[in-house]
Amino acid sequence: MPAKQGDTVKIHYTGKFDSGEVFDSSEGREPLEFTIGAGQVIPGFEQGVIGMDVNDEKTIHILAKDAYGERNETLIQDVPREMFAKDMELKVGQGLRVKTKDGQSMVVIVKELKNEVVVLDANHPLAGNDLNFDIKLMEILKK
Repeated sequence: MPAKQGDTVKIHYTGKFDSGEVFDSSEGREPLEFTIGAGQVIPGFEQGVIGMDVNDEKTIHILAKDAYGERNETLIQDVPREMFAKDMELKVGQGLRVKTKDGQSMVVIVKELKNEVVVLDANHPLAGNDLNFDIKLMEILKK
């Protein structure tokens, strides 16, 4: 029986940008386990698995809008350096956990360091990228 909506599956995958650069892989780890339709993985990935049988392999191409979305420039903010502890070392590319005005916690990336300003980017690191996945369906778990 091919994988369908509601099935829990185990997948081995390698994720690549269009350039061929690998950004993530399950190689050397346990397969990724998720339930199709539960929103545990990006929508395009879920759709790519539907209809596969155990041991099937394929490559799927996922447009940015069906992956982590397009980059949103409004999620890039200049924050005064004085908002950070004086002894805090900041580096470009560093991830920081911050609280939003409504008390939610989120991860942002230090995009740029200016004299009196730290530029923070709240976009997902893969936002704006079309993604390619080589996937192999390892198992469909019985309910």
